[in-house]
Amino acid sequence: MSDKTVMTAWDDPGIRGAQDWVFDLDNTLYPATCNLFHQVDLRMGGFISELLSISYDEARVLQKGYFRQHGTTLRGLMDNHNVDPNAFLSFVHDIDYSPVPANAALNKALAGLPGRKLIFTNGTVAHAEAVLERLGIAAHFDGIFDIAAADYVPKPSAAPYHQMVAAHTVTPTRAVMVEDIAKNLKVPAEMGMRTVWVKTDHAWSGDGASEDFVHHETDDLTTWLTDLVAALERA
Repeated sequence: MSDKTVMTAWDDPGIRGAQDWVFDLDNTLYPATCNLFHQVDLRMGGFISELLSISYDEARVLQKGYFRQHGTTLRGLMDNHNVDPNAFLSFVHDIDYSPVPANAALNKALAGLPGRKLIFTNGTVAHAEAVLERLGIAAHFDGIFDIAAADYVPKPSAAPYHQMVAAHTVTPTRAVMVEDIAKNLKVPAEMGMRTVWVKTDHAWSGDGASEDFVHHETDDLTTWLTDLVAALERA
């Protein structure tokens, strides 16, 4: 844990006065150790292999190249192969969600956290709903802004952040963004949001973590929120 602790979070007027909490989904609301992305990642390779009639190994190389060049594999497939995004997303999210456990402590923390809660994900609404149901926290969320709502333009591009705040009438200066990929916090910070980085062991998680746009960080979101709600109740 860094010196960006829960107590400094509670001392932050932007955290205390937040009206909206905007949460990323994958590896943020559930532990990265659930490794759902590994399942999705493998299915992406299978989709490309079948689509282009190439070997799985060749498909994986192309997949990673598109991810680096276009922000998501899907964007690369759309731009280069006119792939139907709905067909791709339905295929790659046909996974086993059983590794995601119910989280009673997170459910309690979200119940005590003042303000509206939203999901902002590069995945789909259906994927988000499946994860939230597994966690047992679906009742706390008032909306899901997904990759389709963003016209298939992924974070960290600026456009979907602006679309999200417009779609859900979020006032950025009264909002908090929670993400496991640090660089995805740059735009929301520039918009006036306070930011929380949920760090993981994935190589891509910490890109940008030392920058000023990361205001708070934790390696355990459930504990961080639980402590924050307890501080609120004491106040």
